[in-house]
Amino acid sequence: MEIMTDLKQAIDTRRTFAIISHPDAGKTTITEQMLLLGGVVRSAGTVKGRQGNFAKSDWMEIEQKRGISVTSSVLQFDYDGKRINILDTPGHEDFSEDTYRTLMAVDSVIMVVDSAKGIEPQTRKLFEIVKERHIPIFTFFNKLDRDGRPAMDLVDELEETLGINAYPMNWPIGSGQVLSGLFDIYHQQVEVYRPASEDERFLPLNAAGDDLTQPNAIQQTPVWKEAREEVELLQDAGNAFNEDAVLKGELTPVFFGSALAGFGLETFLQTYLQFAPAPAPKKTTDQQVIEPDQAEFSGFVFKIQANMNPNHRDRIAFVRIVSGEFERGMDVTLQRTAKKMRLSNVTQFMADSRENVENAVPGDIIGVYDTGSFQIGDTIYAGKKSIEFEELPTFTPELFMHVRAKNVLKQKSFHKGVTQLVQEGTIQMYTAWDSGDYILGAVGQLQFEVFQFRMENEYNSEVILEPMGSKIARWVSEDQLDSKMASSRNLLARDRHGNPVFLFENMFAERWFEDKYPNVKLETKL
Repeated sequence: MEIMTDLKQAIDTRRTFAIISHPDAGKTTITEQMLLLGGVVRSAGTVKGRQGNFAKSDWMEIEQKRGISVTSSVLQFDYDGKRINILDTPGHEDFSEDTYRTLMAVDSVIMVVDSAKGIEPQTRKLFEIVKERHIPIFTFFNKLDRDGRPAMDLVDELEETLGINAYPMNWPIGSGQVLSGLFDIYHQQVEVYRPASEDERFLPLNAAGDDLTQPNAIQQTPVWKEAREEVELLQDAGNAFNEDAVLKGELTPVFFGSALAGFGLETFLQTYLQFAPAPAPKKTTDQQVIEPDQAEFSGFVFKIQANMNPNHRDRIAFVRIVSGEFERGMDVTLQRTAKKMRLSNVTQFMADSRENVENAVPGDIIGVYDTGSFQIGDTIYAGKKSIEFEELPTFTPELFMHVRAKNVLKQKSFHKGVTQLVQEGTIQMYTAWDSGDYILGAVGQLQFEVFQFRMENEYNSEVILEPMGSKIARWVSEDQLDSKMASSRNLLARDRHGNPVFLFENMFAERWFEDKYPNVKLETKL
């Protein structure tokens, strides 16, 4: 009983969240500032850092060269009595699949919005996934130190575009050149931007919440009166704060600040930790509900990454712990194969370093060294009773390329590189039915560029990519298949599991096929 009580207490300290945004809204910079607040880095890098001061969450060389995040990164730190697991996701739409799978492994989401641009297309797409799962979402309007749109317009757009109620926890006193501070509505104080001293950083409001208790220079700024009037309007006509609605994903607490200036981040993080949920239960394929404090260990693989340490050519399977307690050296079963394995070499990620982990609990993300046993979506569990968690989302590729090694003498490294990068799940592989030539499929063009870069830099294998253009992938059962059905307009291939798939030139070619072979059932995926 004592062990179970300790487990429950440990679970209650965990907060596991993803940061989502449109590209360049500042989510990686927010991650850096949180690591700084957690004391795990001495200075915050930025995505476009110079002289080696790159973002700690952007570990991949191509990310540092191009100034973008192209893979989800997992980071952990302690702050204010909580153990925080951050999953920093790619903003670029070509890597949506990686982001969507990552959202299956979190309990809440922080949505970062550029205060000059408002709600952008990728933000809208990601929000729909979050809303569908009823994940609690916290909104941070970033880049307040730059000239941006009026705060009232931003909140109105948030509610109308995304269909969610908003409750501003703080409110800007100016922005850009005239930024003076933040009305911290929830904490009944004003946070001063660039205060004269640390003592003036937070100024208490009076009992009515509409003025300072002590006179201060910020009251003389031209934006003070406007901000006060807007706060009064919000308090009179705005939404009421409701913690249950937040936990159901029906109400988003809204914050303003500047990640780059580190302004508003500390109070945001403190308030987020106060209201963000602890680890949640998860359903299995047979609709069982696995509670976090269940005694038996279980978890699922939501991400696989090769070569995080190029010197060791390692491969890591990222596992979200769902129930029980992980202990180093414990025996588990891989559900898909029923194979037993011992978890001895397991890490957790602290900024740009790794640490061997002895114990971990639900909510934590652990990195299991993998020799090729794992696939994305795999369930691992301890004990005799088999469980399988619900399937993670996969996207059907839209763009396709023939791929071959530039140097025919380097076939071994070519095949190894293709196999490992395909297993990460952001690019899919097919083989031509007759020739066996490799065909790559991806959601977006940037995935091919990253694949080519990594093949050369991580596997010393230059590749030649030959565009095939857009295709519509449709699967067919082998007992309905006749290879004579293939043509130049519908190429026949096998997916990585050996299942037959037609790659149609366009929807007209697909309709023509359906008319000619009405008894053949085409599937969007298997």
